[in-house]
Amino acid sequence: MEKYYTRACNFYYGKKSKEKLKLKNALPIGENNLISFDKIEIISRNKKRKISINKIHLENKNLQKKIKSDLKLITKKKKFDKLKFKNLPILMGILNLTPDSFSDGGKYNDREKAFLRAKELKKSGCKILDIGGESTRPGSEEVKENIEWERIKGTINQLKSSNFFVSLDTRKSRIMKKGLLNNVNLINDVSGLSYDPKTLNILKKTGVPFVLHHMKGNPKTMQKNPKYKNVLLDIYDFFEKKILEIRRRGINHNNIILDPGIGFGKNLKHNLTILKGISIFHSLGFPIMLGLSRKKFIKELSGINDSKSRIGGTISSSLYAMMQGVQILRVHDVNEVNQSIRVFKSLYI
Repeated sequence: MEKYYTRACNFYYGKKSKEKLKLKNALPIGENNLISFDKIEIISRNKKRKISINKIHLENKNLQKKIKSDLKLITKKKKFDKLKFKNLPILMGILNLTPDSFSDGGKYNDREKAFLRAKELKKSGCKILDIGGESTRPGSEEVKENIEWERIKGTINQLKSSNFFVSLDTRKSRIMKKGLLNNVNLINDVSGLSYDPKTLNILKKTGVPFVLHHMKGNPKTMQKNPKYKNVLLDIYDFFEKKILEIRRRGINHNNIILDPGIGFGKNLKHNLTILKGISIFHSLGFPIMLGLSRKKFIKELSGINDSKSRIGGTISSSLYAMMQGVQILRVHDVNEVNQSIRVFKSLYI
């Protein structure tokens, strides 16, 4: 039997969105009445077509049932421990405590510099602080557990009693365990919970919220000619399968964020396909996060080489993602992205 996927499309923002919703001519993304849609794209492995939400009743009964089930997940209110989804997007600020991250490696290795940077990110508008001690840039080598923890423990401990919402960027269960003893709020594992088999036990035992990330291969090999049958649907199926596995393992909470992993085992064409079709993941029922900041696809599209010179591309792709209902943006340049969002919103509302 052919499998169908539902992608929300034809979005409205701001005042226009509110008007559409009031007239019941559109549906909202989650609880956010500032963004709505009045069409869906029905996708299979062989074809796709768009239909208006007011013409769903013309489809066959089985497809109607599938669409209505997906629409419930797309429009449902997102409840997440200590995070509010009314004022979107939420900005996740990046704090790399590594010597070799692709963009800012070595800048914040000193504990005092790291803490000052954390405060700066929060003041600039970041609601989540993502701290990592292992670079997972393309081609990077694995870092030993003791080295990774040594890099981050001082800053994690310093933030322990503060009012930061802290995300821990790690693939290792023992690092997660140590981080959770220091009041970490969220686990962000770029391996999609696949690197360390003990990870799921930690998540089950603690009930901690986590990011379910997609990566093809591992950081050392992921950019060596990555291939997909259909990158958008392959990632969707990965998430669906992984969520079932998570449920079978006894993790029943909904504090899960989905990240399709821009640049993690994807070439330029893959990345653009994901961005253009990102709203398909709303039908899984969880908040979507995107890491677009200073990524290589910006260089490939614009010709700008230095990762620090990709703020324009970060801003434009972030605004595009926001218009597709993406709830969380993981960025280096929090002040600049936040400024662009504020100005953009003021022109629409």
